[in-house]
Amino acid sequence: MSPRSEKLLRIGVRVLVGVAAVLTLLCVTLFFAAVRNDSAIADHRGTADAEVLSVSFDRTLIRFVTPDGVAHTPSLGVLYPAGLEAGQLVRVEYNSEDPELARVAGRTASLTLLPLGTTILFTWLVAGPAWFFARRLLPRPTPAASSRATSDPRPTAADPAEPPAHQDK
Repeated sequence: MSPRSEKLLRIGVRVLVGVAAVLTLLCVTLFFAAVRNDSAIADHRGTADAEVLSVSFDRTLIRFVTPDGVAHTPSLGVLYPAGLEAGQLVRVEYNSEDPELARVAGRTASLTLLPLGTTILFTWLVAGPAWFFARRLLPRPTPAASSRATSDPRPTAADPAEPPAHQDK
């Protein structure tokens, strides 16, 4: 393998591992954000019946009425919307201080563990072996070896090849 292809492979593996690390960090952050949202709802819980207005890939819109008679449609949609269909009536729990934060009743952040966990698993199933085999196949560049390659390999008087034997008096 040429030095150029070794360098490109080394860079590619570092980029792959870096992307895997960032993706792992994002998944962990997403889980803790879901836990924080659940905590905010639990601290100021309100419940209502909501109508599912629309279901799309990125969000599910609902409309519910709070006890004060105000209708709310959270702009970011409802949390944990799996299995909902447009026109369906569903029970929701919301933060009474911030009705924009709503989730389907009975659903929690634990539902995020499976998708986030499998994302992390498959990410490292790709990045892990690539990193492992690159470390085994590619020679490690050592700073000492590169500096010796440019200097005279013969020992000098100040740097003998073998230390002098200890003499007893």
